[in-house]
Amino acid sequence: MQLQKSIQVLQITEVLYFPYRNSFSSLNFEAEILTTPHDNSELYMIPSMRSLTAEEYVEAFKSFLDHSTEHQCMDEFNKEQMPNIVAGVGTGKSTISVLGVGSGTGEQDLKMIRILQAVHPGVFIDNEIVEPNPQHVAAYKELVNQAPDLQNVSFIWHQLTSLEYEQQVKEKGTHKKFDFIHMIQMLYRVEDIPNTIKFFHSCLDHHGKLLIIILSDSSGWASLWKKYRDCLPATDSGHYITSSGITEVLRRLGVEHRVYEFPSGWDITECFIEGDALGGRMMDFLTGTKNFLGTAPPALRRRLQEALCQPECSSTRDGRVIFSNNLSMIVVES
Repeated sequence: MQLQKSIQVLQITEVLYFPYRNSFSSLNFEAEILTTPHDNSELYMIPSMRSLTAEEYVEAFKSFLDHSTEHQCMDEFNKEQMPNIVAGVGTGKSTISVLGVGSGTGEQDLKMIRILQAVHPGVFIDNEIVEPNPQHVAAYKELVNQAPDLQNVSFIWHQLTSLEYEQQVKEKGTHKKFDFIHMIQMLYRVEDIPNTIKFFHSCLDHHGKLLIIILSDSSGWASLWKKYRDCLPATDSGHYITSSGITEVLRRLGVEHRVYEFPSGWDITECFIEGDALGGRMMDFLTGTKNFLGTAPPALRRRLQEALCQPECSSTRDGRVIFSNNLSMIVVES
Protein backbone atom coordinates (compact mmCIF):
# COMPACT_ATOMS: atom_id res chain seq x y z
CA MET A 1 0.00 0.00 0.00
CA GLN A 2 2.83 2.39 0.90
CA LEU A 3 4.57 1.63 -2.37
CA GLN A 4 1.44 2.41 -4.35
CA LYS A 5 1.06 5.78 -2.65
CA SER A 6 4.69 6.64 -3.37
CA ILE A 7 4.20 5.87 -7.06
CA GLN A 8 1.09 8.09 -7.19
CA VAL A 9 3.04 10.97 -5.67
CA LEU A 10 5.79 10.58 -8.26
CA GLN A 11 3.29 10.77 -11.11
CA ILE A 12 1.64 13.91 -9.75
CA THR A 13 4.86 15.74 -9.02
CA GLU A 14 6.22 15.07 -12.49
CA VAL A 15 3.25 16.98 -13.89
CA LEU A 16 3.92 19.85 -11.47
CA TYR A 17 7.67 20.06 -11.90
CA PHE A 18 8.03 19.44 -15.61
CA PRO A 19 5.28 21.49 -17.25
CA TYR A 20 4.02 21.11 -20.81
CA ARG A 21 2.02 24.26 -21.28
CA ASN A 22 0.02 23.19 -24.30
CA SER A 23 -1.33 20.23 -22.36
CA PHE A 24 -1.96 21.97 -19.04
CA SER A 25 -2.68 25.59 -19.95
CA SER A 26 -5.60 26.05 -17.57
CA LEU A 27 -4.91 23.70 -14.68
CA ASN A 28 -5.18 25.07 -11.17
CA PHE A 29 -3.23 22.89 -8.77
CA GLU A 30 -5.00 23.31 -5.43
CA ALA A 31 -5.05 19.79 -3.97
CA GLU A 32 -2.52 18.83 -1.35
CA ILE A 33 -0.12 16.00 -2.22
CA LEU A 34 0.26 12.94 0.00
CA THR A 35 3.78 11.67 0.46
CA THR A 36 5.62 9.21 2.69
CA PRO A 37 8.18 10.53 5.21
CA HIS A 38 11.65 9.06 5.14
CA ASP A 39 11.10 7.16 8.41
CA ASN A 40 7.90 5.57 7.04
CA SER A 41 6.06 6.66 10.21
CA GLU A 42 2.95 8.25 8.70
CA LEU A 43 1.78 10.23 5.71
CA TYR A 44 2.18 14.02 5.78
CA MET A 45 1.21 16.88 3.46
CA ILE A 46 3.43 19.06 1.30
CA PRO A 47 2.03 22.37 -0.04
CA SER A 48 0.99 22.20 -3.67
CA MET A 49 1.61 24.76 -6.40
CA ARG A 50 -1.40 26.65 -7.68
CA SER A 51 -2.19 29.49 -10.05
CA LEU A 52 -2.72 33.05 -8.83
CA THR A 53 -6.28 34.16 -8.20
CA ALA A 54 -7.45 37.42 -9.78
CA GLU A 55 -6.82 39.30 -6.52
CA GLU A 56 -3.37 37.75 -6.06
CA TYR A 57 -2.49 38.60 -9.66
CA VAL A 58 -3.29 42.28 -9.02
CA GLU A 59 -0.88 42.35 -6.07
CA ALA A 60 1.87 40.52 -7.95
CA PHE A 61 1.38 42.75 -11.01
CA LYS A 62 1.81 45.84 -8.82
CA SER A 63 5.23 44.57 -7.73
CA PHE A 64 6.15 44.35 -11.41
CA LEU A 65 4.90 47.82 -12.33
CA ASP A 66 6.52 49.46 -9.31
CA HIS A 67 9.96 48.15 -10.26
CA SER A 68 9.85 48.21 -14.06
CA THR A 69 9.98 50.98 -16.66
CA GLU A 70 6.99 49.60 -18.55
CA HIS A 71 4.81 52.67 -18.12
CA GLN A 72 7.75 55.01 -18.80
CA CYS A 73 8.36 53.04 -21.99
CA MET A 74 4.73 53.54 -23.02
CA ASP A 75 5.03 57.24 -22.15
CA GLU A 76 7.94 57.52 -24.59
CA PHE A 77 5.84 55.89 -27.29
CA ASN A 78 2.93 58.21 -26.49
CA LYS A 79 5.18 61.25 -26.77
CA GLU A 80 7.11 60.24 -29.88
CA GLN A 81 4.56 58.37 -32.00
CA MET A 82 0.98 58.60 -30.74
CA PRO A 83 0.15 62.13 -31.98
CA ASN A 84 0.97 61.14 -35.56
CA ILE A 85 -0.78 57.77 -35.22
CA VAL A 86 -4.10 59.24 -34.06
CA ALA A 87 -3.99 62.33 -36.29
CA GLY A 88 -5.90 60.55 -39.04
CA VAL A 89 -8.55 58.82 -36.92
CA GLY A 90 -12.05 60.22 -36.82
CA THR A 91 -11.33 62.84 -39.48
CA GLY A 92 -14.31 65.14 -39.91
CA LYS A 93 -16.28 63.54 -37.07
CA SER A 94 -17.73 65.39 -34.09
CA THR A 95 -17.30 62.25 -31.97
CA ILE A 96 -14.35 59.84 -31.90
CA SER A 97 -15.16 56.34 -30.64
CA VAL A 98 -12.49 54.54 -28.62
CA LEU A 99 -12.44 50.98 -27.29
CA GLY A 100 -9.94 49.77 -24.70
CA VAL A 101 -9.64 45.99 -24.42
CA GLY A 102 -8.12 44.73 -21.18
CA SER A 103 -7.62 48.30 -19.96
CA GLY A 104 -6.77 47.43 -16.36
CA THR A 105 -6.86 50.43 -14.03
CA GLY A 106 -6.98 52.94 -16.88
CA GLU A 107 -3.78 54.95 -16.49
CA GLN A 108 -2.65 54.32 -20.05
CA ASP A 109 -6.18 54.77 -21.42
CA LEU A 110 -6.45 58.27 -20.00
CA LYS A 111 -3.04 59.25 -21.33
CA MET A 112 -4.13 58.23 -24.84
CA ILE A 113 -7.45 60.04 -24.47
CA ARG A 114 -5.60 63.23 -23.56
CA ILE A 115 -3.45 62.84 -26.66
CA LEU A 116 -6.63 62.46 -28.75
CA GLN A 117 -8.02 65.62 -27.11
CA ALA A 118 -4.84 67.54 -27.94
CA VAL A 119 -4.73 66.35 -31.55
CA HIS A 120 -8.50 66.75 -32.08
CA PRO A 121 -9.48 69.76 -29.92
CA GLY A 122 -13.18 70.20 -29.24
CA VAL A 123 -14.11 66.71 -30.43
CA PHE A 124 -16.25 64.56 -28.10
CA ILE A 125 -14.67 61.19 -27.21
CA ASP A 126 -16.90 58.17 -26.66
CA ASN A 127 -14.74 55.74 -24.65
CA GLU A 128 -15.74 52.15 -23.94
CA ILE A 129 -13.75 49.75 -21.81
CA VAL A 130 -13.65 45.94 -21.73
CA GLU A 131 -12.08 44.79 -18.46
CA PRO A 132 -13.05 41.66 -16.49
CA ASN A 133 -11.30 42.39 -13.18
CA PRO A 134 -13.70 44.21 -10.79
CA GLN A 135 -10.82 45.71 -8.78
CA HIS A 136 -9.37 47.21 -11.94
CA VAL A 137 -12.75 48.58 -13.03
CA ALA A 138 -13.25 50.22 -9.62
CA ALA A 139 -9.76 51.77 -9.73
CA TYR A 140 -10.37 53.03 -13.29
CA LYS A 141 -13.65 54.69 -12.27
CA GLU A 142 -11.96 56.36 -9.31
CA LEU A 143 -9.22 57.66 -11.61
CA VAL A 144 -11.85 59.18 -13.90
CA ASN A 145 -13.67 60.78 -10.94
CA GLN A 146 -10.46 62.51 -9.90
CA ALA A 147 -9.69 63.86 -13.40
CA PRO A 148 -10.97 67.42 -13.98
CA ASP A 149 -10.06 67.53 -17.68
CA LEU A 150 -12.35 64.84 -19.09
CA GLN A 151 -15.62 66.78 -19.52
CA ASN A 152 -15.85 65.97 -23.22
CA VAL A 153 -15.36 62.25 -22.68
CA SER A 154 -18.01 59.62 -21.93
CA PHE A 155 -17.16 56.29 -20.29
CA ILE A 156 -18.91 52.93 -20.55
CA TRP A 157 -17.41 49.94 -18.74
CA HIS A 158 -18.07 46.35 -19.78
CA GLN A 159 -16.92 44.07 -16.95
CA LEU A 160 -16.29 41.22 -19.35
CA THR A 161 -13.45 39.26 -20.87
CA SER A 162 -12.67 40.02 -24.50
CA LEU A 163 -14.35 36.74 -25.50
CA GLU A 164 -17.49 37.54 -23.49
CA TYR A 165 -17.66 40.97 -25.12
CA GLU A 166 -17.27 39.41 -28.57
CA GLN A 167 -20.04 36.90 -27.85
CA GLN A 168 -22.31 39.65 -26.53
CA VAL A 169 -21.79 41.75 -29.65
CA LYS A 170 -22.54 38.80 -31.92
CA GLU A 171 -25.64 37.81 -29.93
CA LYS A 172 -27.06 41.34 -30.11
CA GLY A 173 -26.29 41.56 -33.81
CA THR A 174 -25.11 45.14 -33.43
CA HIS A 175 -21.51 45.62 -34.50
CA LYS A 176 -20.46 49.06 -33.25
CA LYS A 177 -17.49 50.54 -35.09
CA PHE A 178 -14.61 52.35 -33.40
CA ASP A 179 -12.05 54.84 -34.64
CA PHE A 180 -9.33 53.69 -32.26
CA ILE A 181 -9.00 50.38 -30.42
CA HIS A 182 -6.12 49.47 -28.14
CA MET A 183 -5.10 46.13 -26.62
CA ILE A 184 -2.27 46.79 -24.19
CA GLN A 185 -0.38 43.81 -22.76
CA MET A 186 -3.52 41.64 -22.62
CA LEU A 187 -3.26 38.99 -25.34
CA TYR A 188 -1.34 36.63 -23.04
CA ARG A 189 -4.64 35.77 -21.31
CA VAL A 190 -6.74 35.29 -24.44
CA GLU A 191 -7.71 31.75 -25.46
CA ASP A 192 -7.83 32.25 -29.25
CA ILE A 193 -5.41 35.02 -30.19
CA PRO A 194 -5.87 34.99 -34.01
CA ASN A 195 -9.67 35.12 -33.85
CA THR A 196 -9.59 37.76 -31.10
CA ILE A 197 -7.42 40.01 -33.25
CA LYS A 198 -9.61 39.30 -36.28
CA PHE A 199 -12.78 40.22 -34.38
CA PHE A 200 -11.50 43.50 -32.92
CA HIS A 201 -9.97 44.49 -36.24
CA SER A 202 -13.44 44.02 -37.74
CA CYS A 203 -14.70 46.56 -35.16
CA LEU A 204 -12.62 49.35 -36.74
CA ASP A 205 -14.38 52.07 -38.68
CA HIS A 206 -12.95 53.47 -41.92
CA HIS A 207 -9.49 54.96 -41.31
CA GLY A 208 -9.55 53.47 -37.81
CA LYS A 209 -6.46 52.07 -36.10
CA LEU A 210 -5.84 49.15 -33.77
CA LEU A 211 -2.92 49.42 -31.34
CA ILE A 212 -1.49 46.20 -29.90
CA ILE A 213 1.24 46.46 -27.27
CA ILE A 214 3.03 43.18 -26.63
CA LEU A 215 6.41 41.96 -25.43
CA SER A 216 9.18 42.26 -28.00
CA ASP A 217 11.11 39.33 -29.43
CA SER A 218 14.19 41.09 -28.03
CA SER A 219 12.85 40.91 -24.45
CA GLY A 220 14.08 38.60 -21.75
CA TRP A 221 10.60 37.10 -21.65
CA ALA A 222 11.02 35.85 -25.22
CA SER A 223 14.31 34.14 -24.37
CA LEU A 224 12.90 32.72 -21.15
CA TRP A 225 9.83 31.32 -22.87
CA LYS A 226 11.67 29.89 -25.86
CA LYS A 227 14.96 28.67 -24.40
CA TYR A 228 14.16 28.03 -20.73
CA ARG A 229 10.53 26.97 -20.87
CA ASP A 230 11.25 23.89 -18.74
CA CYS A 231 12.04 26.26 -15.84
CA LEU A 232 8.46 27.54 -15.70
CA PRO A 233 5.65 25.73 -13.85
CA ALA A 234 2.42 24.54 -15.44
CA THR A 235 0.55 26.79 -13.00
CA ASP A 236 1.39 29.78 -15.22
CA SER A 237 -1.83 29.88 -17.24
CA GLY A 238 -0.92 32.63 -19.71
CA HIS A 239 0.19 32.26 -23.33
CA TYR A 240 3.82 32.67 -24.30
CA ILE A 241 3.32 35.19 -27.10
CA THR A 242 5.62 37.94 -28.37
CA SER A 243 5.50 40.41 -31.26
CA SER A 244 6.50 37.96 -34.00
CA GLY A 245 3.50 35.78 -33.13
CA ILE A 246 1.20 38.79 -33.50
CA THR A 247 2.71 40.05 -36.77
CA GLU A 248 2.39 36.53 -38.22
CA VAL A 249 -1.35 36.62 -37.44
CA LEU A 250 -1.63 40.06 -39.06
CA ARG A 251 0.20 38.86 -42.17
CA ARG A 252 -2.20 35.93 -42.49
CA LEU A 253 -5.11 38.36 -42.16
CA GLY A 254 -3.56 40.48 -44.88
CA VAL A 255 -3.80 43.73 -42.93
CA GLU A 256 -1.35 46.61 -43.06
CA HIS A 257 0.63 47.18 -39.88
CA ARG A 258 3.76 48.82 -38.52
CA VAL A 259 5.91 47.85 -35.53
CA TYR A 260 7.64 50.28 -33.16
CA GLU A 261 10.23 48.92 -30.71
CA PHE A 262 10.89 50.54 -27.32
CA PRO A 263 13.30 49.43 -24.57
CA SER A 264 12.08 48.67 -21.06
CA GLY A 265 13.60 47.00 -17.99
CA TRP A 266 12.47 45.31 -14.78
CA ASP A 267 14.68 45.31 -11.68
CA ILE A 268 14.42 41.73 -10.36
CA THR A 269 17.35 41.86 -7.92
CA GLU A 270 15.15 40.92 -4.94
CA CYS A 271 14.19 37.65 -6.68
CA PHE A 272 17.62 36.33 -5.66
CA ILE A 273 17.48 37.38 -2.01
CA GLU A 274 16.42 34.49 0.21
CA GLY A 275 13.21 35.23 2.12
CA ASP A 276 12.65 38.65 0.51
CA ALA A 277 8.90 39.39 0.38
CA LEU A 278 9.13 41.65 -2.68
CA GLY A 279 11.23 39.07 -4.51
CA GLY A 280 8.58 36.48 -3.69
CA ARG A 281 5.81 38.59 -5.21
CA MET A 282 7.93 39.23 -8.30
CA MET A 283 8.51 35.49 -8.76
CA ASP A 284 4.78 34.91 -8.31
CA PHE A 285 4.10 37.37 -11.15
CA LEU A 286 6.83 35.92 -13.33
CA THR A 287 5.54 32.35 -12.91
CA GLY A 288 1.81 33.01 -12.44
CA THR A 289 2.07 30.87 -9.30
CA LYS A 290 1.07 31.63 -5.71
CA ASN A 291 4.08 31.51 -3.37
CA PHE A 292 6.33 30.01 -6.04
CA LEU A 293 9.46 30.27 -3.90
CA GLY A 294 7.71 28.49 -1.01
CA THR A 295 6.00 25.72 -2.96
CA ALA A 296 8.21 24.97 -5.98
CA PRO A 297 10.82 22.22 -5.68
CA PRO A 298 14.31 23.58 -4.91
CA ALA A 299 15.69 22.29 -8.22
CA LEU A 300 13.00 24.15 -10.19
CA ARG A 301 13.59 27.37 -8.24
CA ARG A 302 17.31 27.11 -8.84
CA ARG A 303 16.93 26.45 -12.58
CA LEU A 304 14.62 29.42 -13.00
CA GLN A 305 16.90 31.78 -11.06
CA GLU A 306 19.85 30.63 -13.15
CA ALA A 307 17.86 31.19 -16.36
CA LEU A 308 16.89 34.71 -15.26
CA CYS A 309 20.57 35.62 -14.93
CA GLN A 310 21.46 34.56 -18.48
CA PRO A 311 22.66 37.45 -20.69
CA GLU A 312 19.81 36.98 -23.18
CA CYS A 313 17.36 37.59 -20.31
CA SER A 314 19.00 40.13 -18.02
CA SER A 315 21.91 42.52 -17.58
CA THR A 316 23.67 43.82 -14.46
CA ARG A 317 23.80 47.55 -13.77
CA ASP A 318 25.35 48.97 -10.61
CA GLY A 319 24.97 45.61 -8.92
CA ARG A 320 21.27 45.32 -9.83
CA VAL A 321 19.80 42.58 -12.05
CA ILE A 322 17.69 44.19 -14.80
CA PHE A 323 15.41 41.86 -16.74
CA SER A 324 14.73 42.95 -20.33
CA ASN A 325 11.09 43.96 -20.69
CA ASN A 326 11.31 45.50 -24.20
CA LEU A 327 7.97 46.22 -25.83
CA SER A 328 6.62 46.20 -29.37
CA MET A 329 3.89 48.68 -30.30
CA ILE A 330 2.03 47.34 -33.32
CA VAL A 331 -0.26 49.75 -35.17
CA VAL A 332 -2.78 48.06 -37.45
CA GLU A 333 -4.72 49.87 -40.17
CA SER A 334 -8.44 49.24 -40.76
